[in-house]
Amino acid sequence: MGGSQESPPGVDLERLGAWLAAEVPRAGSRLSARLLTGGKSNLTYEVTDGVETWIVRRPPLGHVLATAHDMAREYRVMSALHATDVPVPRTYAFCADPDVLGAAFYVMERIDGRPYRYAAELAPLGPERTRALSEGLVDTLAALHAVDPAAVGLGDFGRVEGFLGRQVSRWKKQLDASWTRDLPAADELYARLTAEVPTESAAGIVHGDYRLDNVLADAQDRPAAVIDWEMATLGDPLTDLALMVVYGRLGAVMPKNSVVDVACAPGFLTEDELVARYAAHSERDLSRFGFYLGLASFKLAAILEGIHYRHQSGQTVGEGFAHIGSVVHPLLDAGLTALKEQG
Repeated sequence: MGGSQESPPGVDLERLGAWLAAEVPRAGSRLSARLLTGGKSNLTYEVTDGVETWIVRRPPLGHVLATAHDMAREYRVMSALHATDVPVPRTYAFCADPDVLGAAFYVMERIDGRPYRYAAELAPLGPERTRALSEGLVDTLAALHAVDPAAVGLGDFGRVEGFLGRQVSRWKKQLDASWTRDLPAADELYARLTAEVPTESAAGIVHGDYRLDNVLADAQDRPAAVIDWEMATLGDPLTDLALMVVYGRLGAVMPKNSVVDVACAPGFLTEDELVARYAAHSERDLSRFGFYLGLASFKLAAILEGIHYRHQSGQTVGEGFAHIGSVVHPLLDAGLTALKEQG
C-alpha cells in the first residue's frame, strides 16, 4: 500500500484496505472508492480493489451519538434475511472498531439495481413496467412480514409489547420538539390515536421506511434488494404498509421534485390496489387499517414539521423546503379522515 490512494471523506482507504484484506477472502488491499450517498443519513460508498466491488456503509461524519448500534442493526437484519424470500444484499463483514474509519461500518455486496424516487423516472418505462414495479414492491413487503423473526435469529431485535402506543408517543415528542406554531389537527389526531390503539397485528420485522426508492429494481423490474434498514425493528408490520401508502399521497400535495412521488406515475398501483394486493399475500387483519393510516400520517407530519422547523430557523436551505410546512395540514387532515372512516 502506498500513500497515493485518494480517500473520499469518511473513508481512509489505506486503513480500510488493510482491514478488508484480513476480513474478506480474495480482497486486495489497494482500493479506490466513491461516495454514492451522503448527508445526514448513513454514508454509502462503492469500493473496489480493481477486481471485486463492494458497498461500505458508515454513519454520517461528525455523528456524536452511539453509532455502532445503527450499523450493527443494519448488518444483523440483512444477514438474517439473506436465506429468506426477502431480497437483500449479501453481507461480508462488520467492524465495530472506530480506529479503522472513525466509526462502526460494514461491508456488503454491490447489487446491480436502480432505486426509483420520482414519477418522472418511471414515465419512460410506461404504465405496464411501472405497475410491475409497484406489484413487486407490495409482494416483497408481504414476504418480509411473513418471516418469523425468531426463526432467523431476530427474536430479540426489538420490544414488541406496546409498539403502537410507543410509536404514537414517540412522534408526539418529535412534533413537540419542532414547535413553531399551533396545529389543532395534530392535537386532535394525537388524542384519537392515543384513545384508539388497536390490538396489535402479530409481531414481525418492520423495515421502518419502506418505499420504492429503498428497493433496488433489476433490469426486469423485479426487486433485487431492499436497502436502508437503519430504522428496522420488531413490531407491528402494518405500520410499514400504511407508511408506504401515505408516502404515496405526498406527491399530490408537495411541490415537484422535493419528495418521493412515484405513486403519481401512470400504472403505479392505487392505494386501494396496494392494500388489496398486500391483503391477498398476507394473513394479517386489516380491519383497523384506518388507525395505521392515521399513525403514518402523524409520523410523516412530525418529520415534515421538523424540516419546517429547521428551515424556519435557518438550519436547512434548498429548493422546496419553504413549502414543506404547508404539506403538514393535508397530511394531518387525511390522518383524521382515515380514523373517522374506519368501522
